[in-house]
Formats: sequence, structure tokens, C-alpha cells
Amino acid sequence: MTPADLVEIELIKRLKYRYMRCLDQKLWDEMVSCLAEDAVASYSAGKYEFAGRDAILAFFRAGMGSTDFLSSHRVHHPEIDLLGPDTARGTWALEDVVIDASRDFALRGAAFYEDDYVKRDGAWRILRTSYRRTFEEVWQRSGPGPQQLTASWWGTGGASQLPIPEHVAKLARSRPGS
Repeated sequence: MTPADLVEIELIKRLKYRYMRCLDQKLWDEMVSCLAEDAVASYSAGKYEFAGRDAILAFFRAGMGSTDFLSSHRVHHPEIDLLGPDTARGTWALEDVVIDASRDFALRGAAFYEDDYVKRDGAWRILRTSYRRTFEEVWQRSGPGPQQLTASWWGTGGASQLPIPEHVAKLARSRPGS
């Protein structure tokens, strides 16, 4: 690995960190710069799939746009491989927490992202992103009730078993059987 390779890997890390910051801060216009126009996304082991940057951003706006929807997404332990001068692949560990105050809902989970990156016009962009849950648990914030395990790598194939909210379902292409 050369010093120039390390610079490219650092630029890819910064790209992924910016993507997460834009997600949590609802900076959709800034997130445009993180995604290739022809990006594809497959979240929750394919439960939510989108083709094109505009479709991905529409999903985020619909599902996470409310100021009652609070999230914290942290990625770490990147394993990034440069495949060529303008292509790369990465795996990231994810830890996330979501609070939806309007639904008295909380979620805590972990997953692994698998990404493909492309360098166009001198800048790295996410071309393909996907994650599969290692676990996900949810609970009502106001109740003392127990958490409910809604995803696991082994039990659900990494896909969340939470129902898709109606306003989000219109945007998602569900996998057969989900």
C-alpha cells in the first residue's frame, strides 16, 4: 500500500462519515454530494431497496424527515480496499439509536455496511450501499415494558421485522416474502 493509497482511503472514510452526519442532521441537500447519481441502496438485508440518488433521498426525507425523528448513526472499523484508481469497496460496523417521539418509539441496533465507491470528477461517491443487521431491538419509550428483538443476523437474515410505515412503503421495493 502506498502513501497515495492511504490518502484515497482517508477520503473514502471522510465520505462515509459525512454521509452519516448528513443522515442524522437531515442535511439532504448536502447528502447529494455523497451519492453517485446512479447509486443503489439496499437497507436491512434488502427490506428497503432503492435505485438512484433521488429515490434514496426521497426515502430518507419520508422516513426520517420529521424533527420528532432523532437518530444517531456511528460507523467504525472500516475495511476499505482500493480496486482500481476510481473504484473501491468497504465494510463498516454500524451502531445506531433512533427515537421517534411522535410514535413513542425507540430502536437500538448494530449492522455491517457493505459499500462500493466510485471516483468521478475527482471526488469519491457512494455507488452502492447496503447493510445487514446483527441485531435490532425496539421498545416504547413511555412504558417499562421489555425490548423486543426485531432483527438478528442469524434469526432473520439481518432484516428488520418491523412493519414498514405506509408513507415509506410507497417508496420501498420490498423483497418477496417480506
